[in-house]
Amino acid sequence: MFLVGHVLVSDDVTEAPFACNLGACLGGCCVQGDAGAPLEPDERAALDAALPAVWNDLRPEAQAVIERDGTWEVTSTGGYATTCVDGAECVFVTYQGPVAKCALQQAHAEGRIDFPKPISCHLYPIRVEQVGDLEVLNYEQIPLCNPGRTHGGRTQMELATFLQAPLTRRYGEAWYADFHAAWRERQAVLRETAPPRHTRRD
Repeated sequence: MFLVGHVLVSDDVTEAPFACNLGACLGGCCVQGDAGAPLEPDERAALDAALPAVWNDLRPEAQAVIERDGTWEVTSTGGYATTCVDGAECVFVTYQGPVAKCALQQAHAEGRIDFPKPISCHLYPIRVEQVGDLEVLNYEQIPLCNPGRTHGGRTQMELATFLQAPLTRRYGEAWYADFHAAWRERQAVLRETAPPRHTRRD
């Protein structure tokens, strides 16, 4: 792990190949899990403000949950998360064929709302954990995302590059520049100190 400002970055974040492959995973991270998307405290108001713009995009069963329970709930650990339909899909999930997509993200891309989507969704599969005054970035590796790892390897896309936009959104451009420099310097040092490879002679 290495420190960039107040953020402690796991080596896995910089070493892993990754690029989402929705055609293979079908957006399962919006559907599977034991709770909705984790929310920052100020994101609750952002969800409620965005709701009128995406209301007609949502499925009737999601609208029913929101009318009954709202867009967010308190979790068992005292945090906040989006509400879900039947303990599965986030209420903001819409479907394009079999692929689960985010109504918030689509509305943001179309210029209808300013809120892209919860930062926990935007950063996934990076998870942020608060430890004292530090934020710790870990790479959550689950079988569902195996297609993303395969696609990243095939396209030579690194996880930290694929997630440049959400990392910049959370920490700012200056932080990402410092992170990128520290990451590349760390890679160079590791290459220099790696033991030489021996060629087998028959």
